[in-house]
Amino acid sequence: MQNDYNENDIQVLEGLEAVRKRPGMYIGTTDVKGLHHLVWEIVDNSIDEALAGYCKNIEIIINKGNSVTVKDDGRGIPVGVHPKTGISTVETVYTVLHAGGKFGGGGYKVSGGLHGVGASVVNALSSWVTVRVYKEGKIHEVKFENGGKTIQKLTVIGECDPNRTGTTVTFKPDADIFDSEIFDYETLKVRVRELAFLNKGLQLTLRDDRDEEDTQGDKFLYEGGISEYVRFLNQNKTPIHDQIIHLEGEEAGVFFEVAMQYNNGYNENIYSFVNNINTHDGGTHEEGVRRALTRVLNNYARKAKLLKEKDDALTGDDVKEGLTMIVSCKHPNPQFEGQTKGRLGNSEVRKLADNVFSEGFERFLMENPNEAKIIVEKSMLASRARLAAKKAREATRKTDLSISNFFGKLTDCKSKDPSESEIFIVEGDSAGGSAKKGRDSMTQAILPLRGKILNVEKTRLDKALGNEEIKTIITAFGTGIGQEFDLSKLRYNKIIIMTDADVDGSHIRVLLLTLFYRYFKPIVQEGHVYAAQPPLFRIMHGKTRKYVLNEEEKDKYLASLPDNVRQRAEIARMKGLGEMDAEELNETTMDINKRVLRKITVDDCILADQVFEKLMGDEVEPRRKFIEENAGYVKNLDI
Repeated sequence: MQNDYNENDIQVLEGLEAVRKRPGMYIGTTDVKGLHHLVWEIVDNSIDEALAGYCKNIEIIINKGNSVTVKDDGRGIPVGVHPKTGISTVETVYTVLHAGGKFGGGGYKVSGGLHGVGASVVNALSSWVTVRVYKEGKIHEVKFENGGKTIQKLTVIGECDPNRTGTTVTFKPDADIFDSEIFDYETLKVRVRELAFLNKGLQLTLRDDRDEEDTQGDKFLYEGGISEYVRFLNQNKTPIHDQIIHLEGEEAGVFFEVAMQYNNGYNENIYSFVNNINTHDGGTHEEGVRRALTRVLNNYARKAKLLKEKDDALTGDDVKEGLTMIVSCKHPNPQFEGQTKGRLGNSEVRKLADNVFSEGFERFLMENPNEAKIIVEKSMLASRARLAAKKAREATRKTDLSISNFFGKLTDCKSKDPSESEIFIVEGDSAGGSAKKGRDSMTQAILPLRGKILNVEKTRLDKALGNEEIKTIITAFGTGIGQEFDLSKLRYNKIIIMTDADVDGSHIRVLLLTLFYRYFKPIVQEGHVYAAQPPLFRIMHGKTRKYVLNEEEKDKYLASLPDNVRQRAEIARMKGLGEMDAEELNETTMDINKRVLRKITVDDCILADQVFEKLMGDEVEPRRKFIEENAGYVKNLDI
């Protein structure tokens, strides 16, 4: 063993080598999410030109061969020689980390791409990049290959209209870096549409040239900005007032914009952004608006005599029920907390946001007494339901694991260490019986469900807490629910939904996921929820017994066998969970060394909210439309 540590052990990475050595430090991950992150790094630069007032059109094209082109009509990257690097500014931006117009040089007042590493990081992680700048009647081009090595210095390759300006970037991600090179059109489409909502008057076009039939692509242009975003988010809901409330204002150089509308649902959908970045963990801008919303509604309700002196004040939860809201903040120097920029930390913004929102919202309530009354009455109804839910929660809290009625439902594991414990939520008593016999009693708990649980998308928390199956789940998890939810008290590291691979099993799984997402969201976000994957087929040949999940796996496995073995192989379609004996259930679905689990993740909360509302909510028409549009993709239809 070498104990010496000297100057020879210090590695110096030149240029962009550091990015290629540790790509996760710059783009988070090298999976599909990281791949798409490259697109946003380039698009962000074009968006910053739009925020500065110089760009009206951005076009994103997925080319054949899975390269991507991003075009804009902004000012174009400066083409002169940079005084510090001695090379063209375009080449400097694409080869030097932290080189950009976002560090106080006067190029940008507000910027989403904060670190100035976007262009150079994309270059470092691409097999090739071509940049064209249209400026002063000339087309300038520079080319890079193999992780950012310049193979063509900035060169004038032609002339263009003197009025044309902008930058066009084409890049091909490096196959040696990324797990996948295939861009997903729908993933890009969701974010492109969001950027169009957040930047009113900016047209974004997305096109997929891999698809020869779709030559038009999708155009997104929203003159109403975030008001149209709220209308879009509420399309599967029933608004309780027609007008979308749109407030905006600037204070101390920080611009705030809020759009909101209440619907007859029970869930809040509040999303906040800073310089187009989704602050999914909130922050001071969102806190300021939430605080003002509660105070202003209480003050108005008291003055209008809608809320009597003897009535308790409305809480933050009361005034958020059924609220769809977008909070957008444009800040010249935002301070984000956490690597993912998930939370705004600027303390002064809380007061600024409160001031701008409260002034505008007070004026709206005074000028629109009918809408104001509808909103206050909705909040007062929520207040009464909250008090009922509090009593119901107290009842579940009093329920103890040792109470015989509950103990008969849950077969707990012996271990009290949550990190090694897991709970199987099983469809039906029959499968529950097999699961109890086939489990590892030290670490695996079994909770059988008798029938289908309540669809919580269509009911308030107080009604949900009256459902026996839901009360059982709350007690088993140990976290509490609603305001009292505490993830640190979760009794199991893995919550595994184990249902049959048929229509009823799928429905039960979706009902459980709706419950978890709406009332136990952190357990989903932190990766504690899984779906068991029972095999569809058993293949036997000689003494070998092989379980496969689907038709594709079956065909692949059979193709790998010699002809004489394949001809003798016995293929059996597996029975439902309730028809499996304990040994089969253990071997196929529960044994940690053999089973396959599907982890339930939430990459995009806004998209997840829409899906749950569309498929599980009260509105029938959006659900019918969804079924019509997707019926052709159904496999293994159970009718």
